Amino acid sequence: MVRISHYSASVAVILAGFGALGAAYYGEFVEHLVPCPLCYIERWPYRIMIVLGVLGMVLPRRIARASLWLASVTMFTDAGIALVHVGAERHWWQSPLPECNIAPAQFGALPLRPSASCDRPVFPVHGLPVSFATLDLLYALATGAIISVYLIQTRGRR
Repeated sequence: MVRISHYSASVAVILAGFGALGAAYYGEFVEHLVPCPLCYIERWPYRIMIVLGVLGMVLPRRIARASLWLASVTMFTDAGIALVHVGAERHWWQSPLPECNIAPAQFGALPLRPSASCDRPVFPVHGLPVSFATLDLLYALATGAIISVYLIQTRGRR
């Protein structure tokens, strides 16, 4: 059995957060995919997870484990946000954000940042009908589960 320290687990949490944000920014700035307001909200848990990972690296083991538990909870929270987004994309419900449900700007009034509609899925892989929100849902669930399994398996280890 491979023994992973809380320091290594914290580094993995940081890398997972940067990986998700990197994919989002790549889609936005390289592929020129326009994110919706829910997309921007879905990025915040990854930023929080990165901070929690850094805390896990520098704090004593017991507090580091607490920060890793918080990172897991953060990922499950992001999965909930992504589920709301997937539901809006699939027209199961309307987005809870009012800016997702308003008519586009008229008569030359442009928003400060272009935004897509929350109910139109953005597909990062051409030909594959899996949206960014669906990928985020799966990634957040997997990341939260991996962190939780690690913490459960290393409970009581010094």
